[in-house]
Amino acid sequence: MSDFQAPAGRYAPSPSGDLHFGNLRTAVLAWLFSRQTGRNFYLRVEDIDSERSSAESAQRQIEDLEALGLDFDPPVIYQHDRGDAYAEALSRLDTYECYCSRRDIREAASAPHAQPGMYPGTCRNLTEEQRALRRSELHAEGRLPAIRLRAHVREWTVHDFYQGEYTGLVDDVILKRGGRIDQAQAGDWAYNLAVVVDDGYQGVDQVVRGDDLLFSAPAQAYLADRLGLTIPSYVHVPLVVGPEGRRLAKRDGAVTLREMLRENSAEEVVAHIAESLGCAGVSNVQKLREVFDPAQLSRQPWSWAG
Repeated sequence: MSDFQAPAGRYAPSPSGDLHFGNLRTAVLAWLFSRQTGRNFYLRVEDIDSERSSAESAQRQIEDLEALGLDFDPPVIYQHDRGDAYAEALSRLDTYECYCSRRDIREAASAPHAQPGMYPGTCRNLTEEQRALRRSELHAEGRLPAIRLRAHVREWTVHDFYQGEYTGLVDDVILKRGGRIDQAQAGDWAYNLAVVVDDGYQGVDQVVRGDDLLFSAPAQAYLADRLGLTIPSYVHVPLVVGPEGRRLAKRDGAVTLREMLRENSAEEVVAHIAESLGCAGVSNVQKLREVFDPAQLSRQPWSWAG
């Protein structure tokens, strides 16, 4: 049984570094959408990528979000603790082993008639004899196969607050990553499985995130359907972009909260975020909650001026 209360929204950062202005803006938007609609709001630490994640980074991110005035309903969950739940979900899905290397997939994707960005199904219909051979070859190389979902649809439709009905392609997404046998660990669960299982566990029925992730919503919604989970409504919001029009990154200058706080107060940072949301003059998130109008949010990316 889950201790979480539905309905709910969430913010789920990966603890691979300090949050920058774009991350913070999306976090504030997720909090606003949840609180304005009477939902609980949870923080989830998406730390299944053990090579990039750290407990120190997670703690710093939590402190940064609290410094802006955001509050979260307890408890905070960490994906590295959720391996048993992912394994149970995996056991209920139609899956198959994938022996492809990244190079194999790149080459297959460049072939005529290949669908850009979609797994071409190389390992989907192998015979048992072919699988045994490929598994043996992979084992000799010291590697484990990945586990993919065997999708039974080619597309799926979700509802997005800004996009309306959005239909996208569904392919055989990776549910558990492969890798070297001597490095195999519990952290090999793939994002697409973990995020769906955790949203279901936490009663999340509203997902607010950057609009660069809209393309992934149909496959995740389909996976939720296969697991008998509630498919959330989506709110994909515009990104913050850097000087060259690309998604804001740390390379674009002093954009993390801790860097900004060297010369600005937390209230001034909130005021900058509020201005980007069409609420100039507001420097407190509780006040922002009162005046923010989701329908008036610009659908254009917000340009970071530094």
